[in-house]
Amino acid sequence: MSIITGRGDSGETDLLFGKRIAKTSLRIEALGDVDELNAALGLARAAASNDEWIALIDALQSRLVGLMGQLAYLPEDESRYVEKKYAALTLADLDWVVAEAHRYEAQGIRFTGWARPGAEGSLARAGLDYARAVARRAERSVLSLHESGQPVPEVVRLFFNRLSDLLWILARVASE
Repeated sequence: MSIITGRGDSGETDLLFGKRIAKTSLRIEALGDVDELNAALGLARAAASNDEWIALIDALQSRLVGLMGQLAYLPEDESRYVEKKYAALTLADLDWVVAEAHRYEAQGIRFTGWARPGAEGSLARAGLDYARAVARRAERSVLSLHESGQPVPEVVRLFFNRLSDLLWILARVASE
């Protein structure tokens, strides 16, 4: 089956469980921002030379895939999503991001003023700064979706704030 179906030519796209939705909807906007975040992390990952960073970014990307699944269904289909046991972000995932941030922060990383992405001459660190900016946009999109009356789980809403903090810290770490 070809990826080119033409089904989106009308301005709609598919969600899970056969639902169609406008490509301009808040839900698709949020999904697109998370997809872009995943791609930005991929750039940072590809530029990194530190195996620990590569593994960490991979773990973040894996969590984003589950999170995207949680955004890819309408609220009325939540029980179906849970019943199918699809990947979903949990409080343990949120705790893990916070623990990773604290672990790197313990290396002496402190806020000393506005970051200047790329100033260090490291493509990996600049990629993490870019991913951080996209994470902030994804956070705003997810919050807009939630505030529109389409509930988004709290753990998903909190994840982006914690993730962007972790990405800021990582971009300040000397070794990559």
